[in-house]
Amino acid sequence: MLRINRETDYGVVILSAMAQSPAERFNAAQLAAAHGLPQPMVSKVMKQLVHAGLLRSFRGAKGGYGLAREPEAITVAEVIEALEGPIAFTECVKAGRDSCEHVDDCHASTTWARISAVVREALGAVNLAEMGQPAAASAALCSRQQLMGH
Repeated sequence: MLRINRETDYGVVILSAMAQSPAERFNAAQLAAAHGLPQPMVSKVMKQLVHAGLLRSFRGAKGGYGLAREPEAITVAEVIEALEGPIAFTECVKAGRDSCEHVDDCHASTTWARISAVVREALGAVNLAEMGQPAAASAALCSRQQLMGH
């Protein structure tokens, strides 16, 4: 089974919650408590998201964390890549064909690269504003996109 790691799951939850109030500042303890997540892990994830440029850190009495861009401008693909690295299903897709000792005998790497690109594109088409929508609004959005041919 392919799945994102726990840190990435927490990152998407945290950022989706923040996308509901994009102008607000949040702290790790507040987000951890609100979502039933371990505070040390939330702190770690938020620091990684700052390093990746998805969050901004503010110091002082009114400090905390805020989104670095509008929720519509931050994609799920960016969050995954910030916390896990490139979206690639095999090492040769991630590191390049030359990194594989079986490159001369392998005919699957081109297809894996294509699959990875399709998944990356799909994840890049979903933004934080959409992730934070209630299920009914999200289902309506999916239906609308299907009708439009997206």
